Amino acid sequence: MNTKRKIAILFHETDNRRQLGYIINGLAEIWRADGHEVIYLFGVSKFVPADLVIVHVDLSVVPDEYLEFAKRYPIVLNGAVKDIRKSAFSDLLVRPGDPYDGRVIVKSDLNYAGDRELAIQMLDGVRNLPAPLFRSPSDYRVFDHLRTVPPEWLTRSDIVVEKFVPEMEDSLYHVRMLLFLGDRMTCSRLASPDPIVKWSNQIRMEKVEPHPAIVQRLREMKFDCGKFDYVIHNGEAFLLDANKTTGSANVRLTPELMATRRYLAEGLYPYFEGAR
Repeated sequence: MNTKRKIAILFHETDNRRQLGYIINGLAEIWRADGHEVIYLFGVSKFVPADLVIVHVDLSVVPDEYLEFAKRYPIVLNGAVKDIRKSAFSDLLVRPGDPYDGRVIVKSDLNYAGDRELAIQMLDGVRNLPAPLFRSPSDYRVFDHLRTVPPEWLTRSDIVVEKFVPEMEDSLYHVRMLLFLGDRMTCSRLASPDPIVKWSNQIRMEKVEPHPAIVQRLREMKFDCGKFDYVIHNGEAFLLDANKTTGSANVRLTPELMATRRYLAEGLYPYFEGAR
């Protein structure tokens, strides 16, 4: 596109106190290289005019004042994504008394085990915080039955119990990670011997086509950009995680990754042309 635009990225007010390591920062570098102005807004105390704003508040529940602030801009991305707690979208939830008798997985209800919520509370000087059950997704636990989950866990409001529906092949666990911005999408299938599949423990990765049911789901949830993790189990797609503030701090910048970022970054431009 020839017209130069001003792009605002709206972060939480505390993000100006730490090193940012998100995919959006890499995309911002590409937009700047294309001649556009990109500004970072930390909090909602000051309005700075721009052609478009991306709501990038790294919390599981976005405060209303951020969503209201974003409405002041002519184009808003992720402006309707308020709640990404697993209890808000999961189709796999299991509750005490449910007749389900298969394997279950216990997770934090909050995005990335509530890491950002805890960090913000600490920055704000909140003391005597209750210890989280999980420090990161690596700590999530798989149990053979709901009845084998420690009873005291089932009374906690910060965790969820889900049916464990692994995508298995060659005795390995697989998770599909869909990155998207607008209509630009790229999906990778990661394999690991660990049931909690992550970038750090994957031993094999392949590009796959996004599952239509998951693409439909992100539209229904009104996402414009982010990352969805999902599996295909017995032919059905199950959404495991919905993230709008994807991190990239420990990712090695290969030529393939840079090409993927360029592809995603250009998904922003149709918004300016009214194509979306």
